[in-house]
Amino acid sequence: MSVAQPDRVPRVEQYLSAPRHNPTALRLVLASQLRRLRVAAGMSPISAGDKLRCSDSKISRLERGVVQLKERDVADLLGLYGADADEIAEFLALVRRSKESGWWQQFEDVLPKWFDKFIGLQEAASFIRTYEVLLVPGLLQTPEYARAVAATGSRLAEDQHVVDRRVALRLARQELLNYPNPPKLWVFLEEAVLYRQVAEQKVMCTQMLHLADMAQRPNIQVQIIPFAASECVTSGFPLTYLRFAPQSLPDIVYLEHVRDAVYLDKKEDTEHYRSILDGLLNSAESRTASLQRIRDAAARYS
Repeated sequence: MSVAQPDRVPRVEQYLSAPRHNPTALRLVLASQLRRLRVAAGMSPISAGDKLRCSDSKISRLERGVVQLKERDVADLLGLYGADADEIAEFLALVRRSKESGWWQQFEDVLPKWFDKFIGLQEAASFIRTYEVLLVPGLLQTPEYARAVAATGSRLAEDQHVVDRRVALRLARQELLNYPNPPKLWVFLEEAVLYRQVAEQKVMCTQMLHLADMAQRPNIQVQIIPFAASECVTSGFPLTYLRFAPQSLPDIVYLEHVRDAVYLDKKEDTEHYRSILDGLLNSAESRTASLQRIRDAAARYS
């Protein structure tokens, strides 16, 4: 077997520009590199699995980043693909880092297990498309609006600490929009979001003004789907579509329910939801008209 060239295992820093440690992003990039190296070695998932005496589905799971990488598996694969000892050692060091806790683990007291993964994926994404039915997306909420949402259902005095922690987590998530290379955020909002008063009018006014300000950032696009839209085909519930910079990584659709969430990365599933989001363009108002609707909503609450 030929010795790997020095650039066979490239550095991954170009995909990890976020200032906070994100093990989910690191795992996804490493998984992408495993796939790239397999293809460069001229091997299929089946042939790689045969060589290592495992199933091709295991190879697929490792390359999609849906399972935690194990050092033994990675070392075996890199050896199979022709990486040298130094390259393997460097790669394994990154694998160990991918097992460290993410910054969001400081909020694990209020962080549902099914939401943990989403925070890492969202921060790793280069392009985020989201559709909301009743609420302003978390990334675009003001602290006061976020508090009103987080307090829903909380009636006991001792719940105040939980509400405070949930708001702090939501605000911490928003930091990704201030990174040097922030993701592109494309939001579709049902017009009902502008009318649903989840807090007092002053809070709603501030939220609408903030939404208008954010919608004017070059990396953020907000479009409103008016009540009058007659040919609007949607999923009927919120959804988020994530795309990543390494093109070998699969797109991921996140569907959140009351007490759990679903993550979809199979092509037939992601294409279905991508077509739904694409279809919203036929019903959504332009960026300029949407901005005016948001400003009108702020005026109603003032």
